Amino acid sequence: MSAPMTDVPAKKSRLFYFRHGETAWSLSGQHTGVTDLPLTAHGEALARALKPWISVLTFSHVLTSPRARARKTCELAGASDQPDIEPDAAEWNYGDYEGRRSSDIRLERPGWDIFRDGCPNGESPAEISARADRLIVRIREMEGDVALFAHGQFGMVLAARWIGLDVFQARHFRIDPASVSVLARDPDHPETPVFLLWNASPATAPF
Repeated sequence: MSAPMTDVPAKKSRLFYFRHGETAWSLSGQHTGVTDLPLTAHGEALARALKPWISVLTFSHVLTSPRARARKTCELAGASDQPDIEPDAAEWNYGDYEGRRSSDIRLERPGWDIFRDGCPNGESPAEISARADRLIVRIREMEGDVALFAHGQFGMVLAARWIGLDVFQARHFRIDPASVSVLARDPDHPETPVFLLWNASPATAPF
């Protein structure tokens, strides 16, 4: 397992993490890694609902996963029409479990947990943790607020690594479609990474 990320020097910035809007498979609970599904009509509406939040924010960088669902959410939310594509922000590579539900996987593999066991012919927890660590290093070198449009389980891993937890603890950080979370450093204790906001919807975000 890679080293905790709490000791990486940081500039004064916040990371606004947006999960993409609803797709047919996020609605059904099927694992969606490399499959490039479009947003549903409801998912597009959820993405547009992010506009009032984004309109009051100024981002020094706007990043998205390479997947179309993340890029479309960024576009519909009004964050940028030319975001930087960030390969390390792609969703977990589910390998043989692509398109399958966790409940179905556990029928043949009782007790399976992706954050502990990974996916056959896909990514292991160590591999996705290393990917999140690389991205955290780059983000913490950026000045100003950063927007990142990406995915559910990758975002959970990013959150765990942001505060120096083992990737297995990512299972506790649920992220809903078209939600926003804010990761930063405690302004009074800049050596301490924190969550300023987690899994907020347009009805609940305080900005």
